[in-house]
This record gives sequence, structure tokens and C-alpha cells, in this order.
Amino acid sequence: MNRPSHTHVALPEPSTKLAEGWHCLHLYYRVDQSILSQLSPTDLAEGREALVHLLDPERPGAPRRLQTSVVSGHKADLGLMIMDPDPLLIDGVRQAIRASKLGRVLQPTYSFVSITEISEYVPTLEQYGEKLRRDEGLKPDDPAYLAKIAAYGQRLPMMNQQRLCPDFPNWPVTCFYPMNKIRHPSANWFMEPFSSRSAMMSEHATSGIKFAGRVSQLITASAGLDDWEWGVTLWGRNPQYIKDIVYTMRFDTASARYAEFGPFYVSYIKPPAEALEHLQI
Repeated sequence: MNRPSHTHVALPEPSTKLAEGWHCLHLYYRVDQSILSQLSPTDLAEGREALVHLLDPERPGAPRRLQTSVVSGHKADLGLMIMDPDPLLIDGVRQAIRASKLGRVLQPTYSFVSITEISEYVPTLEQYGEKLRRDEGLKPDDPAYLAKIAAYGQRLPMMNQQRLCPDFPNWPVTCFYPMNKIRHPSANWFMEPFSSRSAMMSEHATSGIKFAGRVSQLITASAGLDDWEWGVTLWGRNPQYIKDIVYTMRFDTASARYAEFGPFYVSYIKPPAEALEHLQI
């Protein structure tokens, strides 16, 4: 009697770390003035010193990326963006804030959990070649085709590395917001064929690239991790550019017809000591 053969596939070892990329956490806090006023000068000084050290991105044992900002408006006062391969190292910062002498002063108002990814809509070298042949009428032996393929092949690994393990630009303003692609019966993104979704995202990317050098964008994935499907973090050379890029991209089909947006948090990046001084802590 022949027994069915079973193919054994080697499974990865259980781990909290991703196969590629980093975990990401956005945290927002409000200063509780009534509790702040009750702290003794000694506790306040010690709490401030401990927090400045904890939020120092250059300290030994700090997460790979740790950015502090002061938030505009009443949604929050202090904003943190933290990234690392280890989610528990990231959460350690949150727990250390809670356990510090300023822990009761800084009341959490919002958080967002996500991970970095390379979007399925980023063209591979082969897909980029197909696009050149289809949209620009270039042939594979055309010098212009070969030059564009070579240039894209050089850029792609660097672009993907920036998506997975991003450097933060040294710019003064940042904006974070979560978003979904909607599932309305007459506009269900997830029922569209990939070719249609890819074309819409290509249009969206073309709008965004016009702001190169003025706005830097990071999209992190949160499906299954938080209440929204993606988180969008923007950094701008000037607040005007943040407004301009969001407004411009609203007219793209992927946004105008299919996007749903959560709350927007605009904040201004400062070193930890300057951020606490601004918040009068």
C-alpha cells in the first residue's frame, strides 16, 4: 500500500524580530499640569534628567531610531517616533517613561504600532522595464532604455533599504497620520485587480516625487497590528510643504476615491532637553 508522501518545509525559528525591516512605534503624550505642579523640585530635576537620558538617540542601548518632537495643537504635547528590530526594546522606552518620576506627568493620548515594508507596488527591475516598453515605447536594445534600466537598478536597493531601515532627515517638522483603503461597495480597493491598483499607486507616486528634497515620506504597515492599515510619516523642510503634498496627492485616484484618513499629528522636532524646556517641564 502506497502511503502519501509528506513534504516537510523548514519553518523559521519563532522570533519577535522581522525577517527584514524594523518595528515602529509612534507615541503621543499630554502634560498633566496638576500632577506636574505637585512634584518637588528634586523629583522634577531627577525626572527631567532621567527622561533626557532615556530619549537620547545616541545613548548606549538606545533603539536604532528615536526622535522627539513637540506637538502643535491640543491632541498632545510630546511626540516620539521609535524604530528598532526588537519591539521589546522599543516598548522598553515606553515602560521606562511610565516608571519614571515624570511618568504620571506624561499622560499617553495616542499610539500607533506598525512595521516597515517594501510595498507590493514598488516595481521590480523587470516590471520597470515593462513600464518603459509600454508607456514610453522604448525597446530593450534602445540606449535610452538601457540607461534607464541601469539607473533604476542602482537606485532600487538603496530605496528599498530606506523603506526598511530608514534614516530620518534633519528637517524641522514632521507629520504623522494613519490611513485605510476603503471597502465601500462602490469603491472597494481590495476588489480592484492588481494591475489597476498598481497603476493608481504609480500615479500617486508621480505626484509625490515632485516634492523630492522638500518632503520625505515613510509608509509603515499596520494591518493586523493596529486599528488602521498604514501609517504615514512625513518630514518637511517647512510646514508649507507638508500641507502642499497632502493637498496635491488628494486629487490622485488612489486617495480621492479609495483613501480614508485618521487624525493628523503635526509636530516640531527638538532634542529631548529642548523639548522638555519648550513644554515647561
